[in-house]
Amino acid sequence: MTASTAPIGVIGLGAVGSRVARQIVQSGRSVIVHDSDPGAAISVRGLERCTVAGSIDAFSDTSCAAVVLCTPAPQDTLATTFLDRGLDVVTTSDDPDDVRELLALDQRARDENVRLVVGAAASPGMSGLLAAELSLRFDTVDEIHVAFHGTGGPACARQHHRALGGEALGWHDGEWIERPGGSGRELLWFPEPIGGKDCYRAELADPVVLHRAFPHATRISARVSATRRDRLTARLPMMSPPHAEGGLGGLRVEVRGSRDGHRVTEVAGIAERTAIVAGSVAASVADQLSTRDTSAIGAITLGDGRLDDVALVTAVIERGIRVFEYVGAGD
Repeated sequence: MTASTAPIGVIGLGAVGSRVARQIVQSGRSVIVHDSDPGAAISVRGLERCTVAGSIDAFSDTSCAAVVLCTPAPQDTLATTFLDRGLDVVTTSDDPDDVRELLALDQRARDENVRLVVGAAASPGMSGLLAAELSLRFDTVDEIHVAFHGTGGPACARQHHRALGGEALGWHDGEWIERPGGSGRELLWFPEPIGGKDCYRAELADPVVLHRAFPHATRISARVSATRRDRLTARLPMMSPPHAEGGLGGLRVEVRGSRDGHRVTEVAGIAERTAIVAGSVAASVADQLSTRDTSAIGAITLGDGRLDDVALVTAVIERGIRVFEYVGAGD
């Protein structure tokens, strides 16, 4: 069985994982899925070319082309387990501490001669792909600013809640800076029907991932949309259980730099359910890992050029995700 025909493994069948499995099957591949909650398999019931595994022992380098981790953070322990089995691993974590731990597995992945893709979701993930796409229009890129609206599944909602109460990390003129989450309000515009939202600094993983992909950028920041209530309750337990999938999500990526000697700003965005975006990105990455030859090994972030980022953007769009661009108000 070759990598291009072997099944792709999916661990975790929540809002994101179930969509990853369906996206992979729709592209003609088989999947092996597992969730610690046996009842979660109902989300893939009736799915063709889908095998439900009773434990992670079913996943090995002889049975899978790659494994996509869609479990709540932390994912570093599971990632280590599969790296040691000689498997390519795609992670979807958006927790900053977990992302740092995953990036620290770079040498371990190199020792096993495999790939570990860190942050293959909506934000981080699609944010890096859009930044890479926009960067092709510049001679030099010096600023990348990301904003996110909405949440995916319950784990994503909890992470969003914690992020507003944490310390926001940003890359500013060659050094890392920390600012209180919930500060730095900016009114930013997302694709319709979301429109304008007040966005604030938050403890997000995007700056860490984007700095790795774009080391020459001098300023990188990330914000999330929030209401006054969100900010006031960020340091308290969530007042009500998170929705199973959240509502409409939004992603906005702004890149600044120079072109032909002029200062230029390019903006792209998405308005779609977060879990759908994350599932499309993760499935596209897993498919590319298993079907394309590449010399890249170790920890990879989307946008760093070690995978075919342009092809990944195209694959995500072909899976039904619409990308919008700001083209100005005209004359």
